[in-house]
Amino acid sequence: MITNHDIVMIGGGGAGLRAAIAIAETNPNLSIAVVSKVYPMRSHTVAAEGGAAAVIKDNDSLENHIHDTIAGGDWMCDQDAVEYFVNEAPREMIQMEHWGCPWSREPDGTVAVRPFGGMNIERTWFAADKTGFHMLHTLFQTSLKHNNITRYDEWFATKILVENGRCQGVTAIELRSGKIEVIAGKATIMCTGGAGRIFPFTTNGAIKTGDGMAMAYRAGVPLKDMEFIQYHPTGLPGTGILITEAARGEGGIMLNKDGYRYLQDYDLGKPLDIDDPSHPVKKSMELGPRDRLSQAFVAEREKERTIPSSYGHVVHLDIRHLGEKKIDKKLPFVRELSKNYAGIDPVYEPIPVRPVVHYMMGGIDTDINGATSLPGLYAAGECACVSINGANRLGSNSLTELLVFGARTGKAAARFALEVPHPDKNSLELQTADEQKRITRNFFRKGRGTERIFSLRKEMNETMETSAGIYRSGKSLKETCDKIKELKDRFVNIDLEDKSLNFNTELTSALELEFMLDVAEAIAYSALKRTESRGSHQRSDFPERDDENFLKHSMAYQTNTKPHIDYKDVIITKWPPGERVYGKEK
Repeated sequence: MITNHDIVMIGGGGAGLRAAIAIAETNPNLSIAVVSKVYPMRSHTVAAEGGAAAVIKDNDSLENHIHDTIAGGDWMCDQDAVEYFVNEAPREMIQMEHWGCPWSREPDGTVAVRPFGGMNIERTWFAADKTGFHMLHTLFQTSLKHNNITRYDEWFATKILVENGRCQGVTAIELRSGKIEVIAGKATIMCTGGAGRIFPFTTNGAIKTGDGMAMAYRAGVPLKDMEFIQYHPTGLPGTGILITEAARGEGGIMLNKDGYRYLQDYDLGKPLDIDDPSHPVKKSMELGPRDRLSQAFVAEREKERTIPSSYGHVVHLDIRHLGEKKIDKKLPFVRELSKNYAGIDPVYEPIPVRPVVHYMMGGIDTDINGATSLPGLYAAGECACVSINGANRLGSNSLTELLVFGARTGKAAARFALEVPHPDKNSLELQTADEQKRITRNFFRKGRGTERIFSLRKEMNETMETSAGIYRSGKSLKETCDKIKELKDRFVNIDLEDKSLNFNTELTSALELEFMLDVAEAIAYSALKRTESRGSHQRSDFPERDDENFLKHSMAYQTNTKPHIDYKDVIITKWPPGERVYGKEK
């Protein structure tokens, strides 16, 4: 069966909903499908706690935000995209206000902002510490106003359909019935989020399995800058649940086993040499870039100054000095999470934390309009790489990115959809039949396979954490590349015990694992080929940044054997590469 729309959105989180709203407002006659494997309010945007960056205060400027973003990304950002992003950010945030997002306020009624890592000026808007929840709720309720948006909740997209040289929709499994159908469109937008579940310890929810990235990769679209994986320095041990950067933005400090504020010993990006401990740069060392804080944790562990726990080594995040009143006003969710998942009350005890995989700077290669190299296919949000995040995303830029590039990509896809004919139904039916046969052959074969989903996934998690984590080396990355190939070879022998169709979670887990192995392959080979250290990509065998050879985006293309890694230049407009400086006075 084929269902036709003008534009198909894959993913119902912040980027997908913002794109759908932009299309609906641009042209109410366009038919829009929003396909999501979970109910939209369960999309991972809901988990973001800290805030969203945009210039709003008189002591800030667009130039400052641009510089912080480019320097924070270690000059791997495309500067035309960053300029557009920073200029559009305030308008998008004010639009969210008009749609009902309850931004926290100063006593005089103006929008409140808080400091965030790598930003020299306070510019992060927030709604207590449930910002993502309130933003997603605002976008979801706004989308309900538009009758031309049709939702496909709990439909799992499996394949991009390509015919006549352009993307014409996707195949998707309706999870309730198990049937595979075509959801066709003149344009398709991937908004499926990241792939943190490739790693064992992550802030990402169970749905973040790289589906959109892998579908684009299989369709011939390159994955860009996949080696850049961001670790957040403060995840709860055992669960990976995030303790938001807002806790440090409000004044939380990091302590080792001796109760020592150890970050003062580390280079957070060439800080100023300031003796005065009251200077804001000295006081805000916890708000250095996330990559540098995570690397400092590794150094502390090597010096045996971390704290052993049943879930590995940790350090302490101390917010006790903020007091109960401020914690309950500004960080209520931090207190709730600490009580429920760490068994401590941060009003009275420090919070045990450790670095945890949080965000993927890389993703589906797009231009500034969200368009990919495959006509008709677009991408926005964490699954895309436009690229504004470079080698290290600054905290609170990602929620704003969902809005800015969700809107821009939606408008671009709408223009494209008005210029092309409807999809070729006969061809799409044949491709859907092939996809049905592939799934039946691979997962519902007669006889029993020898491999299990859990075992393969566990081995993938372990090799990625060990070899492609905070620090990498050529030797470890080569071992991981070989291991991923082995796991992909073994995957063909996977066995499903559940042969039913209705809500077959074992089947969806297998499909997700297949997607993750493709994305893991792109990460490992991209990291192996980048023989330098930059931002979140730290090579112990190549510790220096190498602008001469690697001021370039990596481009991973899928082949029948191993990925082909190519490169293209970073777009430099006004800000030539320089020393990465943190706390620079202007």
